[in-house]
Amino acid sequence: MVSKTIIFYIILFSVNIKGQDYDSNSPPAPPPAENDCNGIFLSYVFISRTKELPHVKNATAQAWAFKATATVLNAGIYELKNWKMFIGFQNRELLVSATNAVLVSGDDFPAPVGNGTYLAGYPQTDLKTSIDTAGDFTQIQAEIELTGTQFGIRSPGYPMPKTIKLVNDGYKCPSAIRKSTTMHVCCVKDPKIKVKNFTTKYFPRQNGDLLISYDILQAYPSNYQAQVTIQNVNPLGRLDQWNLTWEWMRGEFIYSMRGAYTRRKDYSDCVYGAAAQYYQDLDFSKVMNCEKKPIIADLPPDRAQDKDVGMLPFCCRNGSIMPSIMNETNSKSVFQLQVYKLPPDLNRTALYPPERWKIVGILNPEYKCGQALRVDETQFSDPTGLQATVTAIASWQIVCNITKPKHRANRCCVSYSAYYNESAIPCNTCACGCDSSAKCSQNAPGLFVPPETLLVPFANRRNKTLYWAKLKHYHVPKQLPCGDNCGVSINWHIDSNYKTGWTARITLFNWGEINFVDWFIGIQFKKTGSGFAQAFSFNGTLLRNMNDTVFLEGLPGLNYLLAEADGQKPGQPRVPGKQQSVLRFNKKLKGIDILTGDGFPTRLLFNGEECALPTRLLAADGRKWRANSWVITVITLITFLLMLKDLQ
Repeated sequence: MVSKTIIFYIILFSVNIKGQDYDSNSPPAPPPAENDCNGIFLSYVFISRTKELPHVKNATAQAWAFKATATVLNAGIYELKNWKMFIGFQNRELLVSATNAVLVSGDDFPAPVGNGTYLAGYPQTDLKTSIDTAGDFTQIQAEIELTGTQFGIRSPGYPMPKTIKLVNDGYKCPSAIRKSTTMHVCCVKDPKIKVKNFTTKYFPRQNGDLLISYDILQAYPSNYQAQVTIQNVNPLGRLDQWNLTWEWMRGEFIYSMRGAYTRRKDYSDCVYGAAAQYYQDLDFSKVMNCEKKPIIADLPPDRAQDKDVGMLPFCCRNGSIMPSIMNETNSKSVFQLQVYKLPPDLNRTALYPPERWKIVGILNPEYKCGQALRVDETQFSDPTGLQATVTAIASWQIVCNITKPKHRANRCCVSYSAYYNESAIPCNTCACGCDSSAKCSQNAPGLFVPPETLLVPFANRRNKTLYWAKLKHYHVPKQLPCGDNCGVSINWHIDSNYKTGWTARITLFNWGEINFVDWFIGIQFKKTGSGFAQAFSFNGTLLRNMNDTVFLEGLPGLNYLLAEADGQKPGQPRVPGKQQSVLRFNKKLKGIDILTGDGFPTRLLFNGEECALPTRLLAADGRKWRANSWVITVITLITFLLMLKDLQ
């Protein structure tokens, strides 16, 4: 009996020891590589893949569904803020989902990542140290479960990425070590790079072309009030009738808004979703929007003084955000919204911003927005007028930058003409895209035309173009080239060239159905921009800190670029809206040769949108006429008077 009792206590003692040493909730023991890393340890583990439909014989065309896990572990002594990881995918991967992370590019899933992709943490953006957390892996490690599709690599090969690395400033990463289905690397602080010691609590605010701030003004257990501020920083950036969208990541919905509205007022997703299960007594007919990806627009000016939805500074301008050089007040847009949350975020401090921000205008530059970064709380002036500041509860910053339009994805184009050549170069073929069913050549360059042909729509140019080609002995392809299909075109005409300067005439054509108010033009040259002297019927400014950009805007009364209208008589071609001015330049630099192309711009923007430039330049055809300065003054004055008469 005594021996049985002793055995029982020995077994009980053994069980207690095991319970203390091997907590079932603890993570598995790290591999040796983690133990040897004094920095940020990154790993990628390929888990499995399954052949997808359709099954094809060509191995490189076969699609496979794959699963993998990426890990970012802070194994060093410094906290890692806003971690970012690069995964060098190389097998035409299409990423379908990624837990605990978002794409830095802001793209939606599924996203093509065959050339590699950058991931950032969400909702856990910062990784604390093991020292500060007593080894709590939930605070020092982010684990990303990846699912997607990849092509090629016949079984039993493993579709591994080329590399993985940390892209945070101040770190350097050696080549990743690969072992069959695993890959890891230890990134350490680079002693050669001196990273600034920021005094801010969170990540310092960044610079960009368009800055969006998401500030929490009031917080309650189940909902909060936020304010969104959109600030245009780029002198050549602009938005007209902006539409802003994002993606709620935790089931939130918009109850009400002030200063803006959602394009769709729909609460059906709440009624049939998790929101109705929790908020059973809430009248959802009063809810503004329950979409996961709402589309938000600015209110029109007549709602600015509305007590229910207006009465907010910097709101209600119909979505117009101007460059600060044109109007400092109108370079910012603000609106507020009341957001309801869902479990498990039902406490005042459970605050998360939406992600995957996108903003577009009607004919404006394309902006690419990054992820929301937690920054120090924004401070506002006291709305009561007291000399005091009000601090937000929490703030996030979203940085958006202007991207260069893709080939044939522009929305405006430029044509060239000059006094020394009788022909004009039209806008590029399909400069703003082409319909695949079009019965014309999408690759043939546009035919040279007489300059007056640019005044009529492309559909009405055929006969005159063919006649001009026959007269000038130009080659005409069997299939004529397609048009440019742009809503706005701009003709740049070199008007004269003399010893100390030269002049050009710029003409804006609006072939669309929308009037452009307070339009502007930005023009850059290779070496003649610094010589800009005067615009005769536009307001012209030389921006020396912007690569000598010539900035043009309409004078009062000439700041409207009207839409295309019908001809004066039935059957006549439609008439585009038009604005025109003569510009005068001095030859400040030596070696300027207008006849070889120095007078043509290298970059031209309309309302911030970069326009497609011709790929060819006009050659002098023997009419190399030069004028003395007094002659050019007289001609410029006559041209200006004729333009005024035409506008009247």
